[in-house]
Amino acid sequence: MAETTDTAQVPVIDITDPTFDYTSREVVAAQARSWYAHTPIGLLVLRHAEANDLLRGRHLNGDGIEYLRKFDIVDGPIYDWFVPVISNRHGEEHRRLRGLVSKAFTPRMIDRLRPFIRSRAEDLTGRIAPNEPFEFAGDLANPLSLAVMGTLLGVPPEDHAIFGAWTADLALLFALGYGGDTRERVTAAITGLTGYVENLLNTKKPTEDSDLISALLAARQTGSRVSAEELVNLVVMLVFAAHDTTRHQLGNAMVTFTEYPEQWRLLGQHPELADRAVNEAMRWSPSVIMLNRIAAEDFEYHGLPINRGTVVAICAGIAQRDPRAFPSGDTFDITASRTAPLLQFGAGPHHCLGAALARTEIGEALPVLTRQLGPPTLAGPINWLPPLGVHGPATLPLRFGAAR
Repeated sequence: MAETTDTAQVPVIDITDPTFDYTSREVVAAQARSWYAHTPIGLLVLRHAEANDLLRGRHLNGDGIEYLRKFDIVDGPIYDWFVPVISNRHGEEHRRLRGLVSKAFTPRMIDRLRPFIRSRAEDLTGRIAPNEPFEFAGDLANPLSLAVMGTLLGVPPEDHAIFGAWTADLALLFALGYGGDTRERVTAAITGLTGYVENLLNTKKPTEDSDLISALLAARQTGSRVSAEELVNLVVMLVFAAHDTTRHQLGNAMVTFTEYPEQWRLLGQHPELADRAVNEAMRWSPSVIMLNRIAAEDFEYHGLPINRGTVVAICAGIAQRDPRAFPSGDTFDITASRTAPLLQFGAGPHHCLGAALARTEIGEALPVLTRQLGPPTLAGPINWLPPLGVHGPATLPLRFGAAR
């Protein structure tokens, strides 16, 4: 997958290949040779320092128009939702929208969810029979994240399943390059979610101490300049962030523990390591491998001219194993004290609003699992989602040992 050009000696990596693997020897070798690689759609940043620098700088931004144009999408539901989404807003427009969410989506609100997350994780874990096959992605990761999402946003439990289907298909927005029926599925998901959220907003009352949607409505009454249309767009994005990336991150963590059973036992014996375990699991196998950005202007970086409109993809997967930023970064170790920031949540003003919720959800679930069950092993083949979108196991058959 990686090769060297004859002229510039810069690696070339085909990230559009469905078999692309950021952990492959070719990609690791490319990182050792260069901070970036060429791809069929633009540049790929491989090293942590440069990735963090570019994410925090002013030269790159999210540009929904440029991204969708590459797939000949210039109008329709996908265009109408994605172009104005908060991650594609900048400057004062971004601060205005983020300010509303920050007023409502507080650390206190996330902390209030902890007992519920723990209780739900215990209930779902209690359904796992030791030494028997268990479909982890569908029977634990998905219902747990859906329950947390529903409780956070005030979505009735009977609607969780349809929400889950919509958010799973919405994630394919970042995998349009694979073709097939991807575009149709994303369109249906956006249409369904938007209509449902509009109805939900019309039935909620503004209340600060209730669910997030009610809190957003209350915050909007205090002088916010966020329109009703913008609020719908925001909530659809929050629904996606609260469910899909987190469930796949939990699945990725389980796959990792099948390879490192001694780390599972260690966490079971020392639940105080939960925060480090979450950070290490996210570093090692992130649910967002690639962060796509667009050059907002012509600029030069480390002697490389980058033209306006160039796609610059940050490969968080390999950058989070960069030995320059993470000593012994090629080893999964839940006791390690890692100081370099993770990249999968972005950086700077666009750092993911849902990062704290994801950490909390997984941080409550892992100690429950490791306390009640022995290390997992694979009970069948994994069905992986493509690496260009939200990455994780669509199906994950596991067999857990009995707790000692």
